[in-house]
Amino acid sequence: MRALSELGLTELGNATRGIHQTHRAISDRVFGAVRHGVGPAVAPIKTVHDAITDGVYLIVGQTMTTAGRVGGVAADLPLKQAPSTTRVGATIIAAINGVIGDELDSRQSPLAEPMSIRVDGAPVPLTAPALAVAFPAARRRLVVALHGLVETEYSWAAGESEPYADRLTRAGITTVFVRYNTGRRISTNGRDLAELLDDLVRRWPVPVESIGLLGHSMGGLVARSAAHYGREAGHGWVARVDTNVSLGTPHLGAPLENLAHLGSARLMALPETKALGRLLRRRSGGIRDLRAGSIVDEDWTGRDPDDVARAMAAEVPLMPGAEHYFVSGSITHNPRNPLSRIIGDGLVLHHSASGHNSTRRIGFDPSNGLHVGKSNHLALLNDPRVAEKLMTWFAPRI
Repeated sequence: MRALSELGLTELGNATRGIHQTHRAISDRVFGAVRHGVGPAVAPIKTVHDAITDGVYLIVGQTMTTAGRVGGVAADLPLKQAPSTTRVGATIIAAINGVIGDELDSRQSPLAEPMSIRVDGAPVPLTAPALAVAFPAARRRLVVALHGLVETEYSWAAGESEPYADRLTRAGITTVFVRYNTGRRISTNGRDLAELLDDLVRRWPVPVESIGLLGHSMGGLVARSAAHYGREAGHGWVARVDTNVSLGTPHLGAPLENLAHLGSARLMALPETKALGRLLRRRSGGIRDLRAGSIVDEDWTGRDPDDVARAMAAEVPLMPGAEHYFVSGSITHNPRNPLSRIIGDGLVLHHSASGHNSTRRIGFDPSNGLHVGKSNHLALLNDPRVAEKLMTWFAPRI
C-alpha cells in the first residue's frame, strides 16, 4: 500500500511536468506568432505569463511529489490480506508492472513482484513441504499456465465458461499457475521461469511424468524463452515437456507495439507533443519485446530501444521432442477477412499467432492450429472451443 500510494502521487507529479512542457511549447509558438504582428510589445506580457505558468506548475508538481512521500509513509492500512493476493489488488499491480515493471524492478520496488507459483492468490514457496500443502492432490502430469501482458493467474477464470484448469483436473492433470512481472524483458522472465520449473520438478510431491506449457499472449513467448534457456542450462524439466500450446501469442510481433514505437518517434519531433512522446517511450521492456516477438537477450542487449530500425528477433527453433500447438482468434469468422487482416483478435494477427508469414516461419505444423472466429484476444483465456482442443492436446501420450 505504501508503494502504490507513493507511486500514484509521484506519477501525477511527473504528469504535471509533462503538461507544463506542452503548455509552454504551445504558448511559445503563439507568442512567437503574435510578435510578428505587434512586435516587441508582446515581450512583457510573455514574461508575466511564463512566470505565472512556471510557478503554478512548479508548486503543483512539488506538492504531488511531497504528497507521494508522505502518503507512502502514512499508508499502513489495517488490511486483512496483502493487495497482491486479492483479485482487484493483483489486477492493479499487474497493470502497473506491465507498463513500467522493468523500471520498478530496477528500483527494487515492492510492486515489482518476483516470479512465483500462486494458489488462491498467494505465492507458494518452492520447497517440498510447501508444495505438498499447496497441492494436496498433486498429479504426475502438470500443465504450467502462463498469463499475458498486464494479466495475472486470475485472468484464466474470466468469462462464464468452466475454466480450463477445472477440466484438466478431471482428466488427471494438475495446473500450476505462474505469476510474473510482465514489464520485464521476455528473455529475463524466460530465464527465471527455466529456474523455477527446475526447482518445481525436483520438489514436486510426486514424480513428474510429463509437463505441458500453456501460454496466453506474452506467456507463449515466455514459455519458448524458458525452453531455450532451460536447454542451454541442461535442466531436466525440458525433456519432460511433451506439449506446448500458445493462445493468441504474437510470435512474429504485435502491430500495436510497432505503432507505439513509430508514433513515439514522431511525437518527439515537435515541442508541443514531446511530452506525449516521452510518455510512450516509458513503456516497459516487456512491451517493447512484443514488437517482433523477441525472446532472447541478444535481441535487445546493446541496442537503442528507441531506434526506429527494424526490431531484432532471433529465430529460436521450437523445442524438439514436444508437440507444438497454436490458437489464433479474429473478430470475424474468417481470418482472411479484410478487417481481421488489419486488427486480428484486437491485438494479435492470425499470421503472427500461427508463426508464419512471407519472411519468417517459427516452425508450427499448420495442422496443429486452431482458429477461433468471432472472438477477441482476452476471450481466448476461457473459450469452450479452445477447451475442447486443450483436452485433446494435453491428453497423456499412449
